[in-house]
Amino acid sequence: MSTSEQAPSREGASERPQVQLLGGFRVAVGERSFDESSWRLRKAKALLKLLALAPRHRLHREQAMDVLWPDLEPHAAANQLRKALHAVRSVLDPDHAVAARLVRFEEGFLSLPDHVVVDVERFEGSVAAARRARDAEAYRSALAVYRGDLLPDDPYEEWAIGRREELRRTFVAASLELAELLEARAELDEAALVLGRVIAVEPANEQAHRARMHALALAGRRHDALEQYERLREALAGELGVEPDLATVDLHERIRAGKTIGAEFRTGLWEQLGDLRHLAGDAAGAASAYAAALGDGPAVARLHRKLAYVRLMVHDAAGAEAHLDAGEALASAQEDRAELGRLAGARANWLWETGRIDHAQAAAEESLRLAESNGDAADVAAAYETLAIVFHSGGRWRDGLHVEIERMGTSADTDPQLARVFDIHHCIGQYHLYGDELFGGVEEYARRTLELATRARARRAEAFAWCLLGESLLLRGRWDEAAACLERSGEIHAELGTSSGALPWQRLGELAACRGILDVAQAYVRRGMALATVSRMARHMWGRLYATEALTALEDGNPARAAQAARSAAGATARYGNCPTCDAQLHPLAAEAYAELGDEASAGRHAIAAEETAGMWASSAWSGMAVAARAFHHLAAGDTGAAQRGLLEAAELFERAGQPYWAARYRLRAGTLAVAPERDALLEDAAAAFRSLGAERAERRASEALAAV
Repeated sequence: MSTSEQAPSREGASERPQVQLLGGFRVAVGERSFDESSWRLRKAKALLKLLALAPRHRLHREQAMDVLWPDLEPHAAANQLRKALHAVRSVLDPDHAVAARLVRFEEGFLSLPDHVVVDVERFEGSVAAARRARDAEAYRSALAVYRGDLLPDDPYEEWAIGRREELRRTFVAASLELAELLEARAELDEAALVLGRVIAVEPANEQAHRARMHALALAGRRHDALEQYERLREALAGELGVEPDLATVDLHERIRAGKTIGAEFRTGLWEQLGDLRHLAGDAAGAASAYAAALGDGPAVARLHRKLAYVRLMVHDAAGAEAHLDAGEALASAQEDRAELGRLAGARANWLWETGRIDHAQAAAEESLRLAESNGDAADVAAAYETLAIVFHSGGRWRDGLHVEIERMGTSADTDPQLARVFDIHHCIGQYHLYGDELFGGVEEYARRTLELATRARARRAEAFAWCLLGESLLLRGRWDEAAACLERSGEIHAELGTSSGALPWQRLGELAACRGILDVAQAYVRRGMALATVSRMARHMWGRLYATEALTALEDGNPARAAQAARSAAGATARYGNCPTCDAQLHPLAAEAYAELGDEASAGRHAIAAEETAGMWASSAWSGMAVAARAFHHLAAGDTGAAQRGLLEAAELFERAGQPYWAARYRLRAGTLAVAPERDALLEDAAAAFRSLGAERAERRASEALAAV
């Protein structure tokens, strides 16, 4: 064989041959593609299929002759082989420029080039890699290669039947393995979908049917689970003439009777289901899942602790106390001091819920002491978070944060678990940024925090302080100073190589949107989203990021895109959970977008959500968001008078909150609904406010509205 034939052609990757055998036969060479209909000689394409399936894509000529022309004499079979080889090369390369390199024949062996890509090999290799990694995404990628059975247009070729069954078994087994992984992660709907694909390939596969019944029942889809059983009965009767086995019948009867199947299901799955429902804010669903996981063993104290937390979510102090008592008794009996530390943190939350703040702080301090002596980094971080909440509940958050910074020192700079402590402080900081009695002192407090962090050389705390300072200056309309502070915060987060840091980029996006620099705003939002995807602060960030995206779209005159941002925020909430106060700004912007689109129902839903958030805490800013959202609901319903009054009230509330941009923005919207002379005065005031802020696009819009009348 010549050197040129041994090496891949100069075309390299651009001319890399691709052979598809799963779900149908297709060959691609560069931009040329050939399917079953491209071949005049049936044996020619059969030869290529054989080579694609052969180990190392290499066959001796006699092997090919025995398979394709078993009844011919050797001389006649050799002639047929030469004709088939010529036909293959002619189809793949009519100009014969690279034909010899695509299908080679040398020293009695037929072969395909080393750089050929065959989907069967990709599939088997990907499944093997997924099994080593035990990673759901790797399984998904591998199974996506399986487009269908091997060479379905050759159902009776003996040389394909064995490999077809082998590959189908691999597909079925890998799918069942993926479904098991998805169940362990509580992704039950996707598990049911994967199992459905198995059943489509093997309608009488009882294991897949039973697993799908199980997943559907756990997902609350009882009717679908019962229908799955009937489909299994029909498949077994039609194909094998048998009934389902006793395990399947027993599962069916318990689903039909509405009995729980949790006893037979892994405790770990129920606990993970509870964790997911807890994250999504579904206290009832979380409690049900955690209760189903209760049984015997070392995990019970932990489950009682988690049940206490979800009871506290709905302010059920008595229910939480019962679980705390049970958990503490079990952990003490087991001498599990790490779990006792975690339970002390839960007890601290219960104590502040019941108004005993001093006792709550003592419990939180005990939680931190036990975490540092017996727990891991996550326990220490959780204890610091509990202390932050207790300080906040007692009205001592600012002093408490300084205490925590001094205690942690530089450890949060290198410990990713401790890094998350500042995420909860960012959330608490919003109460101070938006609180009537608090916002005026945030700038000075942020500067003092920055001095403390700098002295302690605590970089994570420094990044927090720069961000808080930037947020305060942003809301108060001092935008040039705000930009510098937020950029510094983002730079420090980047230097630390952290998955945190989404907040300064979101706020920079918000600032750019307010200024009307929309392409810059979108770039900042994308950067923030990349961080939010991997951040423990995700539930605090997605609503903010999509609110900024909605603001950018509205400033660009695109309410449809703003509404899409609101829908995307709902999807992120389902996946990551949410923080109502961090999501607050989304609702008036979403209501505005839906009002522009004439969607009264959607605007109304966001008005209700805004009012629920405003009802959580007295704040002119949050009240302004709720009033604005309801005003846009009125506008969607066609009541322009109520809409104008609401927008003017929102503007006044934002003035009281010290947020001039939002006051001017709602005054402008009210002006577009008013009549002279009030209209002219409102538009002039808005234009002047935007001019002083440097909001050029908004100023231009106000001036154009004024000129038009």
